[in-house]
Amino acid sequence: MKLRYTLPALADLEAILDDIDQHSAQGALRVKARIQTIIDLLLLHPQIGAPTDDPVIRRMTTPPYPYLVFYEATADEIIIHAVRHGARDPSSMPGSG
Repeated sequence: MKLRYTLPALADLEAILDDIDQHSAQGALRVKARIQTIIDLLLLHPQIGAPTDDPVIRRMTTPPYPYLVFYEATADEIIIHAVRHGARDPSSMPGSG
């Protein structure tokens, strides 16, 4: 299974990590590692994430951190569409009605 990030997803991830890094470099490393662990899990179990209003997009939480990974699982790849803070406006999230 291949992994691909969309440009908006890469921008989301960079913004999140840059923001955390301003307060704690170690914190940014921990969040990055946790998000990567979740994405590795998606590669093994593509349907593990919760469905969204969009039948193509699923979402996965990143406990203990408040981030959501929005992705699409195709026959041969996982496409990361967004990484967002869970407190953001739900209507701005991928897969929202």
